[in-house]
Amino acid sequence: MKNKISIIGDGTWGTTLALMLDENGRDITLWSVFCEYLNEMKKTRLNRKYLPEHKLPESITLTADLEEALDDMDLIILAVPSKYFRIVCEKIRNTGVPDVPYLSLSKGIEDETLMRMSEVAKEVLGDVKIAVLSGPNIATEIADKSPSATTVSCSDISVAEEIREMLMTPYFRVYTHHDTLGVELGGALKNPIAIAAGIVDGFAMGTNTKSALLTRGLVEITRLGVAMGAERETFFGLSGLGDLATTCFNPASRNHWFGTLIAKGKTRDEILRSTDSVVEGVITSKSARRLFLNRKIEMPIIEQVFNVVWQDKSPREAILELMTREPKRETTV
Repeated sequence: MKNKISIIGDGTWGTTLALMLDENGRDITLWSVFCEYLNEMKKTRLNRKYLPEHKLPESITLTADLEEALDDMDLIILAVPSKYFRIVCEKIRNTGVPDVPYLSLSKGIEDETLMRMSEVAKEVLGDVKIAVLSGPNIATEIADKSPSATTVSCSDISVAEEIREMLMTPYFRVYTHHDTLGVELGGALKNPIAIAAGIVDGFAMGTNTKSALLTRGLVEITRLGVAMGAERETFFGLSGLGDLATTCFNPASRNHWFGTLIAKGKTRDEILRSTDSVVEGVITSKSARRLFLNRKIEMPIIEQVFNVVWQDKSPREAILELMTREPKRETTV
């Protein structure tokens, strides 16, 4: 019997997983909140806005009816940006919460509450089985069947293993993990570092600069993660170092793209008005700053990203301040 999987959200990542899992023999439903756009997708079988080069097979059910999307499923994948995550969870609660595993793809920290997405899901949906997926996963590359790997984490490892079996394909290798806190923090905190990487590339500063940024950025992410209770080793895996490297080096990354435009003199609001996509690192730079200030932890790179993005600080001035900080012994946490 086929696994029935519902994907809530028709962005690039959600659509990519729909294609991959349909090809892998799963029974897929893809939900969109935008009825008019969904009707266009049904007619053209294309998601022109997010994944225009890949046809959607007729075997994938497209719906704007949330009740239909939740009915009789084996797995519900939450593929919405973190800023809309709570709203979508509330819609699910009001429709009726199926007693099945949930998988969050969202990489962010809620600005108002500083909650991770798995925490938001549990607060809104109740005591559901919630897993998270995070790794070096550029969706368009996976849609093109480039060999990729990811991590699925859940406090109940048997749930992570069950989801792994649903997701695995010959070009998409899935590992399981128990440290959900670390996996989520790695996926979220790498986004402000990726904005910094975009600024570095926008100024054409070279490999030395980028490598130093990634190395010290990983130290900052690990430092905060460990202080919050995550395991240090998690940040050197796929959801930590792997995701950080991919997002910082790939120009297709929204956060990297945002940083390059900042380096070219564009403002935050100008850039955000020019795209339908959510740049997660913009909000995360704010929420991460609150997290490390609350714990009296030094995170100078993310601090300067916050200053550039939210305080209109000159990125060149921010880089100079980072480079002229008081000399210190190198530490890895």
